[in-house]
Amino acid sequence: MGLAVSDPSQTVAQGIGQIKWSKSTLNEGIDQIKKLASQHKVKKIVVGLPKNMKGEEGWQAKKVRSFVRDLSARISIPIILFDERLSTAAAERVLKEAKVSFSKRKKVRDKLAATVILQNYLDSQKYLKGNSLATDSHR
Repeated sequence: MGLAVSDPSQTVAQGIGQIKWSKSTLNEGIDQIKKLASQHKVKKIVVGLPKNMKGEEGWQAKKVRSFVRDLSARISIPIILFDERLSTAAAERVLKEAKVSFSKRKKVRDKLAATVILQNYLDSQKYLKGNSLATDSHR
């Protein structure tokens, strides 16, 4: 899961890392998100919602919605689902253009995808104030 935060003016997104988790380590992943949200004084969390090119939700979206239910039960920060179509492809394209090796791309792709998701959200919501945290959680 890639993570990104915005500046307080909600103008620029910046990747801050990745969290490795699975269904069996979900609580640890949520604890890490809670800690980062507190450190960065996050006002809302933006979670990428994977949709296909027709705008329909598949099994990955169901997994994300399940994750959001679990996260919202443990955190009092509002959570916003935001269409993440092509965010990973955009991240992959940037990394390839920068001639980053495949093994290194794999290590930062989710963080960069989260940055793309958050930046797209910020661009669509320019009038909102405060920090946001984005996740690219479908990996």
